[in-house]
Amino acid sequence: MNSSIYQPFKNFDFKYKTCFLSGDTFKTALVESPVLPAWLLEVANYSGNEQIKLLDESVRAYNTLKVPVNEEVLHHFVNPLEEKMAQAFREGYAGVSKIEEKDLFRWIGKFMYSLIYVEMVGAIRQQQLSGDGINMSQGLMHKFGNLNTMIQGIYLDVVFEDFTPWSIVVVPLDQTDHYFSFRDEINTLTFSLKLKDFGIIACLQDNGTNKKYHQEILDEIKDKPLSEQQFEELCARFFYSAYLFNRLPEYAIMPVEGSIYIDAMPLKGTFNKPLFDVWQHKTYGQVLENFWKPWGHTLFEIIKDPYAPLSYFDPACLPLAG
Repeated sequence: MNSSIYQPFKNFDFKYKTCFLSGDTFKTALVESPVLPAWLLEVANYSGNEQIKLLDESVRAYNTLKVPVNEEVLHHFVNPLEEKMAQAFREGYAGVSKIEEKDLFRWIGKFMYSLIYVEMVGAIRQQQLSGDGINMSQGLMHKFGNLNTMIQGIYLDVVFEDFTPWSIVVVPLDQTDHYFSFRDEINTLTFSLKLKDFGIIACLQDNGTNKKYHQEILDEIKDKPLSEQQFEELCARFFYSAYLFNRLPEYAIMPVEGSIYIDAMPLKGTFNKPLFDVWQHKTYGQVLENFWKPWGHTLFEIIKDPYAPLSYFDPACLPLAG
């Protein structure tokens, strides 16, 4: 095992020839690992044939989404994390609410980064077919690269110096048999998941700011089981505020004797403007309409009162709008 930090976005190492998580750090054989692990499909009562549409418009079955992993990484580091998550998920909210946030971050981060890896493999394949270059902003590559470094804590000692790079919320749901569903927004590294009697919302690279932004509603609902509509509304708020978050977090990353130390640079920087752009109820209503599709709420209905959008929370505790 070498001691350098694996940074796949420096040379676009997405050719399925090295471990998606550790590169060529380990010299053991390469094996395939499913993006959606077997235990999750089992808990969700899924066959694995369910489908997902990727960014290149291709449609893939869940059980065909796989990433390359070194055997040593898989057996000694990834599998123990998966076993811990599997046990918690089977216990529902009682189990998931007790998981350390760093383990949730690593698992969700691995899940999202695996999807990013699959997307990158597809993008490179398309580039080879078309001859066009990959159209991806430097900002996105910067965020994805940071995420990969952070989730290397699965197999390395990664130390966050007096900060956490994430906002993670775990809430109880008022029904115990919710079907499995998840959403991910890779541009903002935002994720939500719903299963059984719990829901999870995560912003993976905001240094905790989205959780602070929604602190009023989080305090209001603390320990209260949410209806499905309330959970989706809470998701919509986080996904929208993650879009409004207007900073690209910077980190000082230093490898020292087998550990990686990560320090967050101040988000304020040289900017005088707030960390979030102005909340607009109409735009939020468009996001919420998408999250509330199962209940048929139209945008007109949601923002009938432009100063007080429809809410399943009482009080609504919405952010101040511009």
